[in-house]
Amino acid sequence: MDLKLLVKNILKGETKAIARGMSLIENDSEHAPPLLAALHTNTGQAYRLGITGPPGSGKSTLTARLIKLFRETDQKVGVVAVDPTSPFTGGAVLGDRIRMMEFSADSGVFIRSMASRGSLGGLSRKAQDVADVLDSSGKDIIIFETVGVGQTELDIADTADTVVVVLVPESGDAIQTMKAGLMEIADIFVVNKSDREGTDKLKMELEMMLNLRPKDETRWKPPILTTTAHQGIGVEALKEKMDAHREYMEKNGLLELKRKARINSKVRSILQSRLLEDFWTETNKKLFDEKMDLVLNNKLSPYDLVNSLLEKKA
Repeated sequence: MDLKLLVKNILKGETKAIARGMSLIENDSEHAPPLLAALHTNTGQAYRLGITGPPGSGKSTLTARLIKLFRETDQKVGVVAVDPTSPFTGGAVLGDRIRMMEFSADSGVFIRSMASRGSLGGLSRKAQDVADVLDSSGKDIIIFETVGVGQTELDIADTADTVVVVLVPESGDAIQTMKAGLMEIADIFVVNKSDREGTDKLKMELEMMLNLRPKDETRWKPPILTTTAHQGIGVEALKEKMDAHREYMEKNGLLELKRKARINSKVRSILQSRLLEDFWTETNKKLFDEKMDLVLNNKLSPYDLVNSLLEKKA
């Protein structure tokens, strides 16, 4: 394949080239690393938003409403919608979000559904690489919409500059069982479907949880907003708070720090992956298999096995 041409077309924002680049990443193509390396100098311009929360909270509807607002100011938007992985096909169960199909003819919007592929946080490990393709293609805003099925939805905190946790009035009882980590990643809380009973109760519970945090006047305090996304109610106020959080991050130098931490983590992840690939030679695989029986029979400790593998590699 002509990698230089693909890079050129992605930088021009061509839809087919963007899709092709993403497919290379998702399929673990040997062309993916050099593609990402070539695009890297053109990343770092897009602002990244994370929208997460339990299934059925209306994240897709809310995302679609936000896209409309961004497009009104002529901002180009990329969406990475991370879905549950099908146990049969390994693909995204939900596929492209139906509510977002209205943007299919808009060249300023690119939407990609990805399978989470077992990632604990519901966010595909490759979502960041896909976002880099969108970033380099000239998108101003990148939205990560995650499945939010569990309490390990923390990957998104390392991926997004602003994180929105979407809940519904019925989430009230679940709030008490949420891991602190999920509550900690939120920069903005949204109680969607606020026309339902229980909205005020949920807002009060969230306020109580936020008040348990150590007092710090300089720290951003996550606002709690109410929306009824399918009617468009409260969405403009949400965008205003997103803009306010971005301004706060930029003013205090936190945005640069967060992006540095994200790149640092990515480099470490790539390094770890490469080291593991280099480590598992046929000799080490054979030695591992041979000595595992000794470990299982308590004749050799796991630590001794690792030491012998490292000595063999050296």
